[in-house]
Amino acid sequence: MLEVGARVVVRYRLPAGSVPPLTDVVGHLEAIGPTLTVRTKRGDVVDVAADDVVAVKALPAAPVRTRDIRNLEHAAALAWPGVEQQWIDGWLLRFGRGSTRRANSAVPLNVSMSSDVSALIDWYAVRAVPPLVAVPDRLLRIPPGAQTDAETLVMTGDVTTQRSTFVAITGRPDDDWLRLYRRDVPVDVLTAVVDGAVAFATIADAAVGRAAVTTAPDGTRWVGMSAVHVLEGARRRGLARELCSALLTWGAEQAATRAYVQVLADNTAATRLYESMGFAVHHSSRYVDARSV
Repeated sequence: MLEVGARVVVRYRLPAGSVPPLTDVVGHLEAIGPTLTVRTKRGDVVDVAADDVVAVKALPAAPVRTRDIRNLEHAAALAWPGVEQQWIDGWLLRFGRGSTRRANSAVPLNVSMSSDVSALIDWYAVRAVPPLVAVPDRLLRIPPGAQTDAETLVMTGDVTTQRSTFVAITGRPDDDWLRLYRRDVPVDVLTAVVDGAVAFATIADAAVGRAAVTTAPDGTRWVGMSAVHVLEGARRRGLARELCSALLTWGAEQAATRAYVQVLADNTAATRLYESMGFAVHHSSRYVDARSV
């Protein structure tokens, strides 16, 4: 039996007189009823009247291609770029004054599997931070025995259009947001985004989160959620889901068609939350010191 979220191909009738009389749409089911709603890989939404459906077939999950990983990692790097960026030989180098790994690491977005990293090492040495490299699956070869850190699951899902009446969305983190976040990340690192938009969500006295919308080289517009934090006394009340839904809706309003989160592999609570929201693991990434690459 088909369920919402399943990947399918739907064959359906076109209006009378059409040539050909039938067509197909491939994507994920978003609604089942008098109308079947299918979201394609490109993010287009196709509504098909159930009476026009000729056949529906479940499909296996679409394989993740290396170029898909590269495109998503490019969008994600622009969404958390630190306060200084530089391209060197296909690497995007990011510096955020030492605050967070993501804002202080280089991403191999267009490099060979075996790449000279001496320029990266020198760049980070000038800025007095370790020369960290973010290594997404398939984008760079890690030498055997090199020590990696902070394995991260990159999970993808769909945007939503569910408005919330008690999640406030602003363009900058105010004092209340920073107080609830409880991490010492500079505001200019939090608000930084390259060629995109950023938003901050707050549930009063309970939870905060951040989202950024950026565009991948293939044209896909992504919304990425980060910095989601719920105060301990406010947990297990569905607030994280409500907050994330509000950020995804904001992303849709910025023309994002797909969503992602980056979750530490050992954070099972967060992984389960996002799985319950329809997210699935797209690929993984980890960090390594460039001096060992």
